[in-house]
Amino acid sequence: MSKKIIVIIAIAISIVSCNKQAAEVAAVKTAYVDTSVLMKEYTATKDLDAKYKAKGEEKGRQLQAEIDRFKQEAQNFQAQAQANGQAWAQQKGAELQKREQQLAQAQQALSQQLQQEGGTEMDSLVLNVKKTIKAYGKEKGFTYIYGTGDSNASILYAEDKLDI
Repeated sequence: MSKKIIVIIAIAISIVSCNKQAAEVAAVKTAYVDTSVLMKEYTATKDLDAKYKAKGEEKGRQLQAEIDRFKQEAQNFQAQAQANGQAWAQQKGAELQKREQQLAQAQQALSQQLQQEGGTEMDSLVLNVKKTIKAYGKEKGFTYIYGTGDSNASILYAEDKLDI
């Protein structure tokens, strides 16, 4: 008889503990954010893209004017090479080569500068978005907010107590 009571108590305890876990699982509130769509449609991202596009076009115009002058000089060089002799042609050709290299380096430096500046601002913007999502998750009572997108999928917010 006592064995039956012990078995019944053990079954009752296991049922109660299973119900407790089920209740805890039911309280989990989750959502997800498609981060690629969010960043594509976010006004601040669009503004940042427009800013660097305009900056690139402005600086690119200045550099393009230099390139156009160089091309004109190169055309003039070809026309004048025969008239001015081989020594002049070699000297002028070396000058033009050096200038061409300088222009290529200037183009590369401009591209790198714009990428670095834009990357720094984009990192700051992404950090701000993550903070906003975290605050939203806490305010609305979410347990987890997942991020999904083209390049990454991650947890954007989780209650601290769930970190193992």
